Amino acid sequence: MSSTATTQAKDRVIIRFAGDSGDGMQLTGDRFTADSAALGNDLSTLPNFPAEIRAPQGTIPGVSSFQLHFASWDILTPGDAPDVLVAMNPAALKANLADVPRGATIIVNTDEFSTRNLKKVGWATSPLEDDSLESWHVHALPLTSITLEALAEFDSLTRKEKERAKNMFALGLLSWMYSRPTTSTEEFLASKFGAKPDILAANLAALRAGWNYGETTEDFAVPFTVAAAPTPPGTYRNITGNAALALGLVAGAHRAGRPLVLGSYPITPASDILHALSNYKRHGVTTVQAEDEIAGIGVALGASFGGAVGVTTTSGPGVALKSETIGLAVSLELPLVIVDVQRGGPSTGLPTKTEQSDLLQAMFGRNGESPVPIVAPQTSADCFDAALEAVRIATVHRTPVFLLSDGYLANGSEPWQVPSVEDLPSFPAQLATEPNATDAKGNPTFHPYVRDEETLARPWAVPGTPGLEHRIGGIEKDSVTGNISYDPDNHDLMVHTRQAKVDKVADAIGDLQVDDPSGDAKVLVLGWGSTYGPNLAAVRRLRAAGKSVAHAHLRHLNPFPANTGEVLRGYDRVIVPEMNLGQLAMLLRAKYLVDVRSHTSVRGLPFKVADLAEVIDAALQEVQA
Repeated sequence: MSSTATTQAKDRVIIRFAGDSGDGMQLTGDRFTADSAALGNDLSTLPNFPAEIRAPQGTIPGVSSFQLHFASWDILTPGDAPDVLVAMNPAALKANLADVPRGATIIVNTDEFSTRNLKKVGWATSPLEDDSLESWHVHALPLTSITLEALAEFDSLTRKEKERAKNMFALGLLSWMYSRPTTSTEEFLASKFGAKPDILAANLAALRAGWNYGETTEDFAVPFTVAAAPTPPGTYRNITGNAALALGLVAGAHRAGRPLVLGSYPITPASDILHALSNYKRHGVTTVQAEDEIAGIGVALGASFGGAVGVTTTSGPGVALKSETIGLAVSLELPLVIVDVQRGGPSTGLPTKTEQSDLLQAMFGRNGESPVPIVAPQTSADCFDAALEAVRIATVHRTPVFLLSDGYLANGSEPWQVPSVEDLPSFPAQLATEPNATDAKGNPTFHPYVRDEETLARPWAVPGTPGLEHRIGGIEKDSVTGNISYDPDNHDLMVHTRQAKVDKVADAIGDLQVDDPSGDAKVLVLGWGSTYGPNLAAVRRLRAAGKSVAHAHLRHLNPFPANTGEVLRGYDRVIVPEMNLGQLAMLLRAKYLVDVRSHTSVRGLPFKVADLAEVIDAALQEVQA
């Protein structure tokens, strides 16, 4: 569908779709995102939904929303506040109104503003009938009624089935408002409902009715256009963090030359990685949905012992259950990737909300001295590269590796340039094939803990290889033969060696890079994980105002890059924003004795750029005083 109306250009727009959990807001937002990606816009999304499978209908706890920021230039976040709010009921309006700036556009489904629904959210009167919304541009539309009217000819469908298509009507209207093509959505609907022709036809009719409403009504002046963002030539696709992470794991195993085995138990928000990897059987991937978290990592570690790249995926509560087996992997010195898609805690906490509060758990959450490298992606698309890096470290250094994503990255999406396989780093795994020593009688034997001088990795010996039989288990091992050892000096040596092996990872990760265009900044903003977008956006905002601020971001959290201490000591103020109570800041203070300033938020949502800019600006004023 295409519009004949005169259009008005915008450089960016932030839209939030909000409604009841059963209103299809995630699907609506996802389809609008796909259509925007097809136009070449840069974009960033923030799905936000309740943890309950079906929260009470029409209540604020049951509100589900999807925010999309799309632009004609390089953007970094889903945006602080929506320019357009689509509210399908009173609960959606009340839950989101505080985020909508004055003068923004609100599209409201008036059919849901009944006395009963108003009472559910604590409103005695409808805000559509008093002056409480006069500061916004409100379009009060009977979306349900218009949808039912558009589908009147579909006699085979019930009223409820017809009402469900109101999200497609809203999508059609917004697609007209922002000159989005609907072709990919029509193809999606055909694929999803191909076996149900009446449902398919009704959804397509609702989609077209929404578009036509925008085209013919006088409620909306003109549609807007947002031009494509300039991008390097290449093949692009829109991708979520979980999908990118799954592809990165597959690519990592491919570049290591080993099969990939996932042992996993479904848990929010990591389950989509299991779903994605189950589709890659033809690429040497085996997925095992285990009966619990402990069994899942047991499968993964057993696969690593058998010569595969073992991976387990989970969230914070699952990491707690897996901790003993992670310690066993440290002792056995086998490659293993533990993916922790962090969510709000403690305990089951906020399953569908984001947080960065598992860093200390990944760092220290095991008995004994059991160091493990930690890698964290910075964007949804970067989950691919971070997963590839985690597999590299695990296979090259023969160690379990933590990969710390979070709910914001996992569920959010952005454009991703599909790399060429030939351009990916290659790190073929070297398996032990023959004995590497002789015994006292001069016979060939195998010493499983003889180490590579460069990486300190021990040999990776696949069971069944003749002559490589050796003892494994969790009890301390002799530093050469691998036999059980209770010798105090041997244990001290093994503890220090395992730590030195993790420290050796820093040799290949390079220095911490600092973005300091002027070279004279006194304030450094340092982040990790998903704070990358908000941090850099806030820094850009201050630079646009003529202020000098440096920015750096850590991918490797254990070990830190070799020059980290030097970087920290080079600035008068170091600010570390985190979605926890200051875990990275505490590690940096302890290791480098630098007065790192922590700025924290644990609201289950990513940082707002405006809030960070204010904090950084205050630090600038302090150092200039």
